[in-house]
Amino acid sequence: MALWVTLLCSLVASLLGGLYLLGAFRRRRANEPPLDKGHIPWLGYALDFRKDSSEFLKRMQRKHGDIFTVLLGGYYFTFVMDPFCFGAIVKESRAKLDFKKFASELVRRVFGYQSVEASHKIIQLSSTKHLMGDGLVVMTQAMMENLQKLMLFKMNSGERERTWQEDSLFNYCYNIIFRAGYLALYGSEPHQGADNKEKANEHDRVHSDELFYEFRKYDRLFPRLAYAVLPPKDKIEAERLKRLFWSMLSVKKSRQKDNISGWVSDQEQSLAENGVPEYMRDRFMFLLLWASQGNTGPAAFWLLFYLMKHPEAMKAVKEEVDKVSRESGQEVKPGRPPINVTRDMLNQTPLLDSALEETLRLVAAPILIRAVLQDMTLKTSDGTEYALRKGDRVALFPHASVQMDPEIHPEPHRFKYDRFLNPDGTRKDFYKNGKKLKYFSMPWGAGISICPGRFFATNEMKLFVFLMLTYYDLELLDGEEEIPPIDSSRWGFGTMQPIRDVRFRYRPRF
Repeated sequence: MALWVTLLCSLVASLLGGLYLLGAFRRRRANEPPLDKGHIPWLGYALDFRKDSSEFLKRMQRKHGDIFTVLLGGYYFTFVMDPFCFGAIVKESRAKLDFKKFASELVRRVFGYQSVEASHKIIQLSSTKHLMGDGLVVMTQAMMENLQKLMLFKMNSGERERTWQEDSLFNYCYNIIFRAGYLALYGSEPHQGADNKEKANEHDRVHSDELFYEFRKYDRLFPRLAYAVLPPKDKIEAERLKRLFWSMLSVKKSRQKDNISGWVSDQEQSLAENGVPEYMRDRFMFLLLWASQGNTGPAAFWLLFYLMKHPEAMKAVKEEVDKVSRESGQEVKPGRPPINVTRDMLNQTPLLDSALEETLRLVAAPILIRAVLQDMTLKTSDGTEYALRKGDRVALFPHASVQMDPEIHPEPHRFKYDRFLNPDGTRKDFYKNGKKLKYFSMPWGAGISICPGRFFATNEMKLFVFLMLTYYDLELLDGEEEIPPIDSSRWGFGTMQPIRDVRFRYRPRF
């Protein structure tokens, strides 16, 4: 009898423990945000969220208001949609809200990299040194030279013909920017003497194209890999690609390159000094590649697409680009050296800046996540205080809460290239409920997790578009081309990608 009682008690305890882990006993406490667990134990709304995060969160906002807690795959996420609360969240001390735990789990799953305590600080210090200030001048020049290597070599070799060429816009933009960025950061094929320079350049063109081809395979798997829902066949392919990139970007191979950037070499050296083994540093190199090149190409696609869809925007930005070139004393004519676009020149393009910012407002959609390390309170703009529970996660989705808010951005789905400028060319302020907003667009994140390479990424895209508008006439093959639908599986991971490509054509202007 005693045995059966013991077994029964154990069974009940296991059942209760399982129900607890599945979230069955979670109840909303006093002053906590509205709680919505969905109808599926443990999973909650995970399937709805993964299918289309943006539509799901809009639905929850309509149902519960600007702050609510939902169950997603065993974790409780409190989403804050009130932009006046953003500052309190992104500036809160790491003793209460921390992004490292979530980020470490993600990079281990996606890149195989086991983060160490110093990883974030190493990235921040190296990015401040090499991707901002004087370091940004050097990296902008390296990017410029590699864009010339990839885009203009036929013109310089006398092969130019003023005939239209057709291509797929997304693949074209992503390919060129990825390859130029990769060469600028990870270095180029060494050569001795002028005779071997073109051979080395051709090697770089071929090698970087092969790398991009494999990268796109991985990029397509990325969302499902991040959610850990890859089917067995794709999981095997993801592991193959990881090992390929660990090898191709390995520390040993990087040391054989010329012109490797300080941003890459300094971080690798700092990790070594912190005791990170070489095989793990190889994995870190893969993480850096995706972080630096996974979003700029898709963003450049959208920018060029919107410019071609809006002739008045194309005309204004092209005139600005031509004006900056003339004032720099450089003329684009056959037989002349290729134009050298400097950081100072890029700082004189307010219309291009606004058009890029408008593009990112429309298509950049990161989700900012923090782990709640201790019980705390959050005050909303109307004065209501909400209790946040230790062990939960707090998340912001600026694309839905500010970037597409019609009160902040009238006609939010429409591309307005000068949206971020006043008529006199100065920067515009944005308001909600009559109050000025600090966070009116957040394509780069915010706070301690803000993208440390945002200035270099901006220059990458601007350089590419500057050269495209300087050297080529551009137009969509179909003048009535509709805006392609976005791939809803990529919400939360940065720049959205289209579900189909768009055909365009280009020809030399001169």
